Amino acid sequence: MLDYVVADVFTDTALEGNPVAVFLDAEGLTAQRMQRIAREMNLSETTFVLPPSRGGDVRVRIFTPVNELPFAGHPTLGTAIALTERDRRPELNMETAMGMVPFRFDGGPPASSRARIARMLQPVPTWQPYARAGELLAALGLERSTLPVDIYRNGPRHVFVGLPDIEALSAVRPDLNALAGHEDLAVNCFAGGGTTWRSRMFSPAYGVAEDAATGSAAGPLALHLGRYGATKFGATVTIRQGVEMGRPSTMYARVDGGPDDIERIEVAGAAVVVARGTLEI
Repeated sequence: MLDYVVADVFTDTALEGNPVAVFLDAEGLTAQRMQRIAREMNLSETTFVLPPSRGGDVRVRIFTPVNELPFAGHPTLGTAIALTERDRRPELNMETAMGMVPFRFDGGPPASSRARIARMLQPVPTWQPYARAGELLAALGLERSTLPVDIYRNGPRHVFVGLPDIEALSAVRPDLNALAGHEDLAVNCFAGGGTTWRSRMFSPAYGVAEDAATGSAAGPLALHLGRYGATKFGATVTIRQGVEMGRPSTMYARVDGGPDDIERIEVAGAAVVVARGTLEI
């Protein structure tokens, strides 16, 4: 039998944000078994907590319903908060396939004593123009992007497409079958201005039609906006996602440095544990 919790991530309100299932003691499970469990849970991601192997506090593996990810944002943040709720620790060093991800924790926000806030340092992504931008825009039903269509990799591969306003963003109706032909890719559409932005993420290639909160894209989006002058480096960017799904989420991202010298990328948000269970296998 395997104990797990479900946390709603990037929210301080239960039944909002993006849920993740966290198996707190996965030692002895094979990768194949983890993948089958993730398919059974049928959330955008499921995580498995393992003993550390490279000097961290824990090691975590992350699975979508169809594949393993080397890094992802909302599942690692939700896992970190589930672990600190259990162990009451002020910080955590989490081993992932993309390297060590440090977390530090704040107290719960006034709206909910059950929620906690975590701040993570994300891997600095690589980036380049997306070679299939024209096909991608066609699959989204769009003629153009407000900023260049670039792809970033910090584990998952995220491509960014800008919309002129929130109304246009909410109106996007992608051809998911066409998007599935863009392998190993999450498509992030965004709109807004200054330090306040909205986002939607579509990734049939990762088994997710639309995601309520994509933490691994929050840092790259802030970087993308900074590189093209849509916001300033060093500013905290607020990103709302999941609104169109009825699962509103709030992420905070900050990129320190400059376009040619990225010093650090921090993403923060709240999470609340909403369920505990046992998988009887």
